[in-house]
Amino acid sequence: MSLRCALAATLLGLAASAAQAWSQHAAMAYRAFEVMPEVARAAPVVAEPLEAFLRSQPAAIAQTVEAQEAWARSHLKHYPARPDALRWQPTRGQTDADLRKGFLAALRLSPQSRFALFVQLDPWAAAPAEPLLNWAEVASAPPSAGAVHRLRALRQGEPVPALAVLASASDEPDYGLDLQLFDDNPGSPAGYGFGKQPFGNPAVAIGSQAPFHMGFFHQGRVFNTLAPSLTRSLVELRVAQFSALARLAFGTGHGYWGWRFAGLAAHYVQDLTQPYHASAAPGESLPGMLWANTAAALGMPAAKQALVILQGNRHFALEQLQARWILDNAERRRESEAERALHDTSLDARYPAWTALAPREVVAAEAYAAGPQTDAAVVTGLPARYVNDPGYDFAASGAQMELGPELAEHLAAQRRALQTMVSRLLGHFGAHSRNLVRALRAAPER
Repeated sequence: MSLRCALAATLLGLAASAAQAWSQHAAMAYRAFEVMPEVARAAPVVAEPLEAFLRSQPAAIAQTVEAQEAWARSHLKHYPARPDALRWQPTRGQTDADLRKGFLAALRLSPQSRFALFVQLDPWAAAPAEPLLNWAEVASAPPSAGAVHRLRALRQGEPVPALAVLASASDEPDYGLDLQLFDDNPGSPAGYGFGKQPFGNPAVAIGSQAPFHMGFFHQGRVFNTLAPSLTRSLVELRVAQFSALARLAFGTGHGYWGWRFAGLAAHYVQDLTQPYHASAAPGESLPGMLWANTAAALGMPAAKQALVILQGNRHFALEQLQARWILDNAERRRESEAERALHDTSLDARYPAWTALAPREVVAAEAYAAGPQTDAAVVTGLPARYVNDPGYDFAASGAQMELGPELAEHLAAQRRALQTMVSRLLGHFGAHSRNLVRALRAAPER
């Protein structure tokens, strides 16, 4: 095997297990958007099934979808153009099932996408009196390890706060919208035209969404030459598609779907604020990766295996720390620096005006730059078993991180430093989410 192929295999392994960036998007989105007057003070919107929205203006929706396809072909390098057979051409008399099927195919979303009428309750809110929805009613993918979701069904025509719609939808792309869409995925839909999965593990269901939720845009020319498949991200496609639909819905009086599509677009932007989603190996240099591959080629695979396992472990450990911190604060009604960071609107104006290129040029660039510092904070701030032991595969074990006795007193300062780093990243999460939504509200599609 050539050095180029060997390095590419290692880099693909680094991206294989980290298909989900942040856990509990909605829990953080509630905090990020509740300080945004345009959201918090918005009038309630009326819950509307997807099929009702599609029937209301099929020609305008079809035109919007086609415009985004044209934009993707013009602006996204290595973009696998959608087959013409998937063009959405709604006709009079179509059943709801056919209408939905054609729309999902035109966007190349999973045919199993639920798009149920629901909201995810704010974890700071009191428990509801009515029964909650089962996870399978809103998702075709399993929930992430340790996640807690309180899902309430909405009735057609029911008024619902814009904040609840927006925050709930920000979690929804992890519910199976992007699963098993590539030609080499088990049970992939025929004719979607995405080709072979460029990175992530095609044999693992949740790993198949990695190219839609990660963007390695700033690794450099040498990296891109040695591992070109890792440059084939589709995260910008999803941001553009759902942003355009949100503008259309806002501009045509469909507020529910305006906020919901805005939340869907926000999810992908939020994923790019996570350094392990903007860098293939934020704690490792390219020379280090080259050395690991050279050693493996000489019959010493330990360094290569350790590199892949450790990066995956650190990603999962960071995600679990973040989710449990946020949920524990909600349960205890305790505001920490994490919530203060999500509330910090002073960060918003520090970034340039939002454009279609912002996910790559602003969000991912910032997360990539924060990668080495984030990785170092994870290594020093969490028990070595989870982040520095290549003999322990966090993802494969399916275990929950124990943060009690193992966080001895001598780790207290390092843990505080890690929490400060996480808070900094959550500040980025909040600011970019708000800037995206402001842009969508300021320029509705007519």
